[in-house]
Amino acid sequence: MKYYLIVGEASGDLHASHLMRSIQEQDPQAEFRFFGGDLMTAVGGTRVRHYKELAYMGFMPVLLHLRTIFRNMAMCKRDIDQWKPDVLILVDYADFNLNIAKHVAKGNRKVRKSHQGHEVKIYYYISPKIWAWKEWRIRSIKRDIDKMFCILPFEVEFYEGKHHYPVHYVGNPTASEVRQYKEHAAEGNAEFLRKYQLKKPLIAILCGSRRQEIKDNLPGMLEATAGLNAQYQLVIAGAPAIEREYYEKFTTRYAVTILPPGNTYQLLYNATAALVTSGTATLETGMFNVPQVVCYETPIQLIVRFVFDHIMTAGYISLVNLIAGREVVPELLADRFSAENIRRELMRILPGGEGRQAQLDGYALVHRRLGNAVAPDNAAKIMTGNKEN
Repeated sequence: MKYYLIVGEASGDLHASHLMRSIQEQDPQAEFRFFGGDLMTAVGGTRVRHYKELAYMGFMPVLLHLRTIFRNMAMCKRDIDQWKPDVLILVDYADFNLNIAKHVAKGNRKVRKSHQGHEVKIYYYISPKIWAWKEWRIRSIKRDIDKMFCILPFEVEFYEGKHHYPVHYVGNPTASEVRQYKEHAAEGNAEFLRKYQLKKPLIAILCGSRRQEIKDNLPGMLEATAGLNAQYQLVIAGAPAIEREYYEKFTTRYAVTILPPGNTYQLLYNATAALVTSGTATLETGMFNVPQVVCYETPIQLIVRFVFDHIMTAGYISLVNLIAGREVVPELLADRFSAENIRRELMRILPGGEGRQAQLDGYALVHRRLGNAVAPDNAAKIMTGNKEN
């Protein structure tokens, strides 16, 4: 069958690449065409656009690039119509993907009405986070998405219990990927440490995958760690779309190692503690059992705090806390973000700190709730028709 995939950021590229490999195992004749990244390209198929050309975050960047965004949307719709895939697989990235789903679903309804043409199955792998923001999008999901594949246990109750929309919980791909990495991590670990001259206990800094996130968060993170170099080595995990020179704008006054992209798991495997910007990275850090402080600086802090407290329906911003259903890791969002607060929470989770063991106990709960299912394998079996669920 022919599979068209759309991702909008680095984590989506990672998850989609694993899904593609699982699809190939179930459907050896699979053909892929996609909006994606280097990892998906390595699997095979035709890349139409790199996700770097799609990923804009924040009001102003989106506003400034509206013409590009709409041009990419129009191009994607034409490309799908011309290629006529059997399956469209959307990975998170809600604003773009739900617009594409609406277009393809409209075409499907015309096909069903006229009994002529080609119908495309529309699958959503990794649900958009409408449980936290823009819950009204459930209407378009019910209308346009044939099957929703969830990777967070609490999403099942949200969709099925609250909105009476059946979904598939297939397991969590991040948990699967970390487990798989750990099985072979020791093989190259000594070489990794020697290559980057990492000799002291490590404090990992995961400051986001987009320029704006890095600009907002990294300065405060570095300020919070000032003076710890005698005991610890500070290490930044480079993001796939960010060149080293961009990090160096913020690190000139600090003794810090900047790793090239692709080394986040190696870093977390060796880290003693971490400062992490909210996102998939918070769950990755938890899966490696590395105590962390979640740091998320925002503009107009008081307004963001009001929105979070009174408008957003999720109680937390980090996946670890959302899955646990309680605060396992501290979240320094908006007005709570400061170098002083970050340092205080970091000291609590370093060895000997009073908060370290409590985080590790909370991680054990998260591990249990996620389970051991291999998410891409389960999803691929359903998408290829080799398993009904």
